[in-house]
Amino acid sequence: MTDIRIRNLSKRFGSVVALDRIDLCISSGELFFLLGPSGCGKTTLLRSIAGFYIPNEGQIIFGKNDVTKLQPHRRKVGMVFQNYALWPHMTVYQNVAFGLENNKTPRAKIKDFVHDILGKVKLEQYASRKPNELSGGQQQRVALARALVVRPRCLLLDEPLSNLDAQLRNDMRSEIRNICKEHKLTTVYVTHDQKEALSIADRIAVISKGRVEQVGTPVQLYKFPSTRFTAEFIGETNVIDGVVVQVGAGEAIVRTKIGNFRGILSVEAGDPRPGEKAYVSIRPECFKLRDFPAQENSIDGVIGNVVYFGEVAHYEFEKNDVTLRISEINPSHFANVRHRGMCAHVSRDDVVILKS
Repeated sequence: MTDIRIRNLSKRFGSVVALDRIDLCISSGELFFLLGPSGCGKTTLLRSIAGFYIPNEGQIIFGKNDVTKLQPHRRKVGMVFQNYALWPHMTVYQNVAFGLENNKTPRAKIKDFVHDILGKVKLEQYASRKPNELSGGQQQRVALARALVVRPRCLLLDEPLSNLDAQLRNDMRSEIRNICKEHKLTTVYVTHDQKEALSIADRIAVISKGRVEQVGTPVQLYKFPSTRFTAEFIGETNVIDGVVVQVGAGEAIVRTKIGNFRGILSVEAGDPRPGEKAYVSIRPECFKLRDFPAQENSIDGVIGNVVYFGEVAHYEFEKNDVTLRISEINPSHFANVRHRGMCAHVSRDDVVILKS
């Protein structure tokens, strides 16, 4: 196990700034996600950690060792690529043994190491098969085994589940987490899939335009986003423009077009002054539909479109030309509510005030 520190890291491709002064600390044994939309710089950061890109500025430190300009094969990292990059003419055994052979590991040890790791990823019976004789999930586990067998200092994963179908992705998420935790590996995992990150990460760095928007646990990012980008990228949210009317004790009241909301100030919002512009972020599932108003954070409106999915119903709640998205788990209001006047209430703990 090793910790990874990234200090003031920048990478440019011509005039394009792919990474802009990135600072991150990844703890030893942590399953750390780099999450963001396509083109945000997350894969560039991963490849810089691996040694495939040399940054223009900054440092990458493994433990006590500065590896910023070290060649990839000398960093002792295991990497799983998006397309798995398995040798099609080699068997599963040969693919997994390849890195050990390159490291000039004694043949007897290679055999022991390969059989041991194939057992851990449940592929012992497939050792003699070629990659084209395996399912997508089995190929993914071969790529994992090949990365793990060399006993890397850290494991790097570049969207490893993107080529799998939805059900297999769900199955492989917990399997990857179990393998990483069993081997006590410091793992850096790139994805654009929010659910993938939320379901298995210890912590997540949200990346946008080459910069870190926010770092935190899945709960911190979802419940307490610090920027509008994080709020809108992680799951769904309602973002409402407003003006601060009162501030105190880490909370604020914001006047919006559809009413006043009291909520928690995000870290980036700081201590705004009354009269300053702000955003209110409220997750769809945090609203509760009622027949009568509550004392605060309650708005009256009309139900528009309704979509029923069985375990959840999605409502469009309309007031003053503003349409809110409201989700109701185990729905009870979905029948004959379209165009009906109702009230929507939200707890102050579920209202996040963001800097405008």
